[in-house]
Amino acid sequence: MTQKAFKYRFYPTPEQESLLRRTLGCTRLVYNRALAARTEAWYERQERVGYVETSALLTGWKREESLQFLNEVSCVPLQQGLRHLQSAFGNFFAGRAAYPKFKKKRHGGSAEFTKSAFKFKDGQVYLAKSAEPLPIVWSRDLPEGVEPSTVTLKLSAAGRWTVSLLMDVEIEPLPESANQIGVDLGVTSLVALSTGEKVANPKGFEAKRRKLRKAHKGLSRKQKGSNNRYKARLKVAKVHQEIGDTRKDFLHKLTTQLVRENQTIAVEDLGVKNMVKNRNLALSVFDASWGELVRQLEYKCDWYGRNFVKIDRWFPSSKRCAECGHIVEKLPLNIREWNCPKCGTHHDRDVNAAKNILAAGLAVKVCGANIRPQRHKSDGSCYEAERSKK
Repeated sequence: MTQKAFKYRFYPTPEQESLLRRTLGCTRLVYNRALAARTEAWYERQERVGYVETSALLTGWKREESLQFLNEVSCVPLQQGLRHLQSAFGNFFAGRAAYPKFKKKRHGGSAEFTKSAFKFKDGQVYLAKSAEPLPIVWSRDLPEGVEPSTVTLKLSAAGRWTVSLLMDVEIEPLPESANQIGVDLGVTSLVALSTGEKVANPKGFEAKRRKLRKAHKGLSRKQKGSNNRYKARLKVAKVHQEIGDTRKDFLHKLTTQLVRENQTIAVEDLGVKNMVKNRNLALSVFDASWGELVRQLEYKCDWYGRNFVKIDRWFPSSKRCAECGHIVEKLPLNIREWNCPKCGTHHDRDVNAAKNILAAGLAVKVCGANIRPQRHKSDGSCYEAERSKK
């Protein structure tokens, strides 16, 4: 069984929206108070506060006269918020994430309901303290005979309501394929494949850049705290929502196609966090969304019985000749095509890298160990294809 989330849009009634917004507000308040309490306890008294202590604090907050409104919403999303905070601290201490930040109202919010706080009946979702079912737009059918284990409601900064139903489903693996492919990630071409095919980068941010700039200019001219500024902020958020929707739609279609057509997919483990420190490349790297692309490939391969291989980020995939294995000493980013000084083979930089990634990925798959770059000494340098033709 595999956990899979089914996400839908819904349009709450005024009564439901009022309850849901209060629930999101209370969840955000409890999360921020617990984060402040844990931070204060450590920096002032060097005490570690965990989930159990924050849960006890929540009980005390509910008894305070100024916080009686916390009792008007379901207690489950409040407790789930504390659990999420505990997970955030766990990721921080493990070095996987930065220190947890306070949640802001303008970012929307989310609330998670477990089985004790919702009812799934006749294909409808009933939340605690609400008599009417959520008016969900069922854009696709749910699996038969399966009920959700958790229901997560989310309000985006643009005002869009979505509900995510997490279910344990049985996913049937795809038929085996004889195809194997290496994927090289880039900016101009989003991916270059070892077959020689390239997929252009749609550059969703660049397509909406002028519209976003205009919306930001309108926002900057509005007086803080005014209703007009609130409307202008929504316009900015909606443009960002359009950019995100376009990017996710393209990535899902691309990764699904790659997983359906290939049995083994090899990619390079890129250090995106370090790459975005370069101010000249940061915007393009963020727009390409390499991390999301690799994440989708990884979980879809796991779902459908495909082999997913990551090779070491220090493997010289671009500098190595895919024909003879010769490694050049230097290969600047402006050189997109080059000729091997040893065997004379003409290479497209990205396609050659994809071929080397596939070869390294197959080696990793066979021996079960990662490929580390070997010490080498180049006996020649590469030349641009245009120069060698002259």
